[in-house]
Amino acid sequence: MELWSELFSDWVGILSFGVIAFIILMAIFFFFFFMGRSGDPKA
Repeated sequence: MELWSELFSDWVGILSFGVIAFIILMAIFFFFFFMGRSGDPKA
């Protein structure tokens, strides 16, 4: 649990967590977006 308190103790840790969360959410979005588009022959 010391890792979490160190991560959120300063702005660099908070911004790092935000970037990591954004990248993961963007990867999930692109996965579902491209999987949905791959089945559409008119696209």
